[in-house]
Amino acid sequence: MLPTFEPTSLPESTRTLRAEVRDFLEGELSAGSFVPRPNSWTVFDAAFSRRLGARGYIGMTWPTEYGGRGASSLDRFVVIEELLAHGAPVGAHWIADRQSGGQILKFGSEDKKRALLPRIAAGECFFGIGMSEPDVGSDLASVRSRGEKVDGGWKINGTKVWTTNGHRAHYLIALIRTSPPAQNRHQGLTQFIIDLRRPGVRISPIENLAKHDEFCEIVFEDYMAEDGDVLGAVGQGWQLVTHELAQERSGPERFMSDFPLLIELVRRAMSKPAAHRDIGRMVARLLALREMSISVAGMLTRGASPDLAAALVKDMGTQFERDLPELARLVVASEPRVGAEDGYDDSLARTILYAPSFTLRGGTREVLRGIIAKHLGLR
Repeated sequence: MLPTFEPTSLPESTRTLRAEVRDFLEGELSAGSFVPRPNSWTVFDAAFSRRLGARGYIGMTWPTEYGGRGASSLDRFVVIEELLAHGAPVGAHWIADRQSGGQILKFGSEDKKRALLPRIAAGECFFGIGMSEPDVGSDLASVRSRGEKVDGGWKINGTKVWTTNGHRAHYLIALIRTSPPAQNRHQGLTQFIIDLRRPGVRISPIENLAKHDEFCEIVFEDYMAEDGDVLGAVGQGWQLVTHELAQERSGPERFMSDFPLLIELVRRAMSKPAAHRDIGRMVARLLALREMSISVAGMLTRGASPDLAAALVKDMGTQFERDLPELARLVVASEPRVGAEDGYDDSLARTILYAPSFTLRGGTREVLRGIIAKHLGLR
């Protein structure tokens, strides 16, 4: 049965918060502290993250005792929406704020919560995602990185790949196989907090089509994890990773990666009436996705686990992100080039280069539709 995206209204209090965030971002733009970019949630700027942390815009939903502000998921939605709409460089803290901190808050020890969460909320501690592996793709149950129990902890060997900003992050939450696969491949997996500054870690950046190196390959060679680095319980990794992916898939970044391009497209197409209908359809899709994402934020505020709804948002949202640059390319004559003085040419070039990744990162469309089919009882 498909989920019901219950209509959720943003509270009146979020109007004040939105105005506050806009004032901050306009001030940052006026000061020249960043240049708006599409796909800005992958752009790493540690200093900008620290300024966000100082204003309480990271870890917003966490309890105050761990550095948060005890805000709702709807409050956080408003802040994230404004940051993405302005093309702000939020990549440094993004993963820690969106999912890693939440995993530690829900499944970590008290020592880990007090040691890591306040630093994340301050914009001073960054995380990567240790899920994908070579030749495994999105089939996370097939991960081959192994953890062997030894005196004092776990000896880990294996390789993770496509780890965003792994060479700049301080920690990684890695999915590791700690016992041989059984008939149920989801058993025997464990999540570990990996300190990337310890011995036994080799990190190699990977350059993408846009000539940026935010991706990495991370190799563990007899890396020693302590027992306290286990998240949840040993063997509970699959439950934890599915919870983490629900946080990863439902946010506005799944349909707003190329929002700056949409703004430029609307400006350029004002004098092209023939294009208005097609652009109007894209805007209508965007607004529908926004309502779905707000509904998911409302579910999270109520303590629900919207795995299926998140998969639907991600599937439809990233297809929207793939379709938008194709429409832009057809509607407005352009010579897209990264670094072009013309904002439209630059935004279109960057979006075209990143677009192939939109329907891959966070789970391919095939994986997402498999999740949807399972919930419908079709597999």
